[in-house]
Amino acid sequence: MSNKLQVLTPQNSQIIFIDQQPQMAFGVQSIDRQVLKNNVVGLAKAARIFNIPTTITTVETDSFSGNTFPELLAVVPGNDILERTSMNSWDDQNVRDALAKHAADGRKKIVVAGLWTEVCNTTFALSCMHDTDYEIYMVADASGGTSVDAHKYAMDRMVQAGVIPVTWQQVLLEWQRDWARKETYDAVTSLVKEHSGAYGMGIDYAVTHVHGGAERVTHGKRIGPNPAK
Repeated sequence: MSNKLQVLTPQNSQIIFIDQQPQMAFGVQSIDRQVLKNNVVGLAKAARIFNIPTTITTVETDSFSGNTFPELLAVVPGNDILERTSMNSWDDQNVRDALAKHAADGRKKIVVAGLWTEVCNTTFALSCMHDTDYEIYMVADASGGTSVDAHKYAMDRMVQAGVIPVTWQQVLLEWQRDWARKETYDAVTSLVKEHSGAYGMGIDYAVTHVHGGAERVTHGKRIGPNPAK
C-alpha cells in the first residue's frame, strides 16, 4: 500500500515554514496577504496543538526579506530560525539535518508552507523528494506566488511529481481525525473560532443558539428594541 494513502497523523508528520517574511509576502499576488498570514498562523497553532516538530527557515533576512512574521514566531518562540542564501531550502545542510532528525522518528510526511510557491516551495519539494523517501504535503492556502498563474502552475508541476496538495484547515482536521479525542478538542475548536472564518462563526452559533451555551466573550447589556416615535 502506498504511504500516500495513509492520512496525516500527529505521529507521522513534521512541518516546515519557508520564508514567511514580509518582503516575500509583498510580492504575493495569488492570495490576499492578510488571508495568507491568517492561514500560516492558524497552521502553526495547529502544529503546536498536536506537538508537530516545526522547522522555520529564512532567506537573506537582513539584506532583503526581513524578519519572519512575528505572529508566526509568537506561536513557536523557542524555535531556531535556519538562515540560508539559496532559494532552495534543500541546499542548506541545517535544513536537511532538522528534517532528517524528525524523519528518523517516523515523521516522513513533510507539511510545507512557504513563499513563493513557484520558487522556494517547488525547488525544495522536488529536490527533497529526489534525494529521500519523504512525502511532501504542500499547503496551498498557506503559500503564495507572484501571480495566480505562478502559484497554480507551480502547484500543478509539484502534483505531477507526486506532491500532495492540501489546505491548512484540512491538515488541522486530519490531525484531529475524531472529535472523541477530547485532549485536543477544545484547542482545535478554539483555533477554528479564531482562524477559520465562517466555520468558526458556525461553531459560535451552535454553542449559543443550538446547545444553549454561554457566549465566549463578556459584553455590555443588550438594550432595546425601542422603536422611534
